[in-house]
Amino acid sequence: MFRKGFVALFVILFVGFTAFSLTFEVSMSQEAIDTVASLGLETPINGRVFVIVSKDSSSEPSMQTDVRGVPFWGKDVFKMTSESVVKISDGDMAVAGYPIDLSDLPAGEYFVQALINVYTTFNRADGHTILMHDDTGDGQWFWESIGNATSKTKKVYLDPANPGSVELAITEVIMPDYDLEPGMVLQQGNYTDTEWVKYVKIKSDVVSEFWGKDMYIGANVLLPEGYYDNPDVYYPVIYYQGHFPGGGAPVGFRVDNDVYKFWTEDGNARFIAVSFRDATPYYDTSYSVDSENSGPYGTAITEEFIPYLESQFRMIPEKWARVLAGGSTGGWEALAMKVFYPDFFGRTYVWYPDAVDFNYYQLINIYNDDNAYYSDFGWVKTERPSARDTHGNIRFTVKQENYYEMAAGPSNRSGGQWSVWESTYSPVGVDGFPQPIWDQITGEINKDVAEYWKENFDLNYILQENWEEIGPKIAGDVHVAVGDMDNYYLNEAVYLLKAAMEKMENPVSDMTFDFGPNQGHGWKGWSPTDPNKALALQEWLLQLSDYMKENVPEGVETDWIY
Repeated sequence: MFRKGFVALFVILFVGFTAFSLTFEVSMSQEAIDTVASLGLETPINGRVFVIVSKDSSSEPSMQTDVRGVPFWGKDVFKMTSESVVKISDGDMAVAGYPIDLSDLPAGEYFVQALINVYTTFNRADGHTILMHDDTGDGQWFWESIGNATSKTKKVYLDPANPGSVELAITEVIMPDYDLEPGMVLQQGNYTDTEWVKYVKIKSDVVSEFWGKDMYIGANVLLPEGYYDNPDVYYPVIYYQGHFPGGGAPVGFRVDNDVYKFWTEDGNARFIAVSFRDATPYYDTSYSVDSENSGPYGTAITEEFIPYLESQFRMIPEKWARVLAGGSTGGWEALAMKVFYPDFFGRTYVWYPDAVDFNYYQLINIYNDDNAYYSDFGWVKTERPSARDTHGNIRFTVKQENYYEMAAGPSNRSGGQWSVWESTYSPVGVDGFPQPIWDQITGEINKDVAEYWKENFDLNYILQENWEEIGPKIAGDVHVAVGDMDNYYLNEAVYLLKAAMEKMENPVSDMTFDFGPNQGHGWKGWSPTDPNKALALQEWLLQLSDYMKENVPEGVETDWIY
């Protein structure tokens, strides 16, 4: 404690003098800066410089970062040029590291690498100007983002007890695996169509206005067998929600032999499947709702993008034909889109969703608990877990995960899970970034922010408070499944949702629930043919096919069944 305070004071009194601490001196070549500019990113560079160390040479140190990964330290930089030298040293109050302070690094040989996460300036419509990492088609995993840059890995002996400097030169820019043609933008990626998977991207007017620059939304569209042979047939659509799908089929649609059999077998309902590419400056998905921080993505999806898709493909533009499904993040999105747009979407499948009731935000009650990081029992405080295996063993805690995100990117710039929840659910702070739900250092919960969350994004609360309006539009349309040993404790909030929905009247909710004993994150239900196996994609597609055939509105053409 004394040593750290002394070093901090020493740095203040003698700015830039680091002779008594281990220091990394990071520079960036002019060629690398010019390459970043050629990709359409801002230079001189605003961003965050990292130094990462590892004992493992099997992959680059930057590829080994995670909540349970290797040590790293980061520092924001502004107007960086090839003449700049960024110093990462113990005692510099601008440096944040995880999982240890630089001074706690054991002496020894390490593989060391520097990385810069490049920021973009956003002059938002709400009057705030903020620096964020713009999506470059990678789903906001900035450790691998196109346009970011690294040094070559260097093997060195490090000993914080002995003063010295390690020089690292950033020279390697992460490039796209395609040629960036004139007029092409990195946002949401650029992919080549196949016969059955089409990649669509449009500029969103409402999101562009919000962020003060051109912003895009994309989709991966899987066409059904027979699409080209039946030019007069229009099809129902599965909007399969989730994380950034990249350049493959829509999320969840790994087309193996069994799925292909369903897709081509006579007598099944034929669908078009869609997943959105809607990474934001905060995360790999917008969460498909309007947010004060992320922008009006819910409006963009329902009023701009889906109508555009329906004009480009033969989609049935009716509520009953727009099916929602998704797991985890996608599970929350599927339920939220149904709750906020009940006139727009029909049948909805919600699997192991992010917290649908903030009385159980994982294991945190943001309304009644005072602290997110600890359960307080008086004489004893127990650190609250964030993830477990299905045997109950703790993988990491809420505090550890938040500290990782804080070092990776302060002000919700980590691209991490807690950061995106905060950026989605919170009001805007005075600095233009999301108001924190709790103090990231201490874990103390802000009750005013918690109240905002409840009124605007606590889905169970919103359903109960607005059942007279929403209930008639969603009754019987929602199915929820989660494992009783969900690895992130997401089952707890689902229990509360089930209890509340069973009490709903005028109309009764008819919301169905499926809980898997001893099943973890990723469980969608039991196989209808083998009660010891989890529900497979093709089995769910058969269930959905049967549901659609049995519940198609009277008088509607069914030529999409063939």
